[in-house]
Amino acid sequence: MNTGNMSNDEAKSIGDFIEQLNNIEQRLKKIQYNNDVFLDNQEFLQVMNISKRTAQSWRDEGIISFSQVGSKIYYRFSDIEELLNKNYKKSKR
Repeated sequence: MNTGNMSNDEAKSIGDFIEQLNNIEQRLKKIQYNNDVFLDNQEFLQVMNISKRTAQSWRDEGIISFSQVGSKIYYRFSDIEELLNKNYKKSKR
């Protein structure tokens, strides 16, 4: 990675972030072949790019199905896909 004018801490932070994105990408590739995979709340927040509060609202309003084991929240990938498909807006062209 070309760090240019970045400090070592900034370069490490960016490297860590890229590693996290690569991990998510690998997980999503596996999910494409198996919709019965569950994502934990943090993964759901990252995939959907939403806040914890939005996720809580969606659960409260019944927008997204979820499982809860103790204090951990899990979402079935097929339910996430269904949510996106239900709200899909086809272009008018």
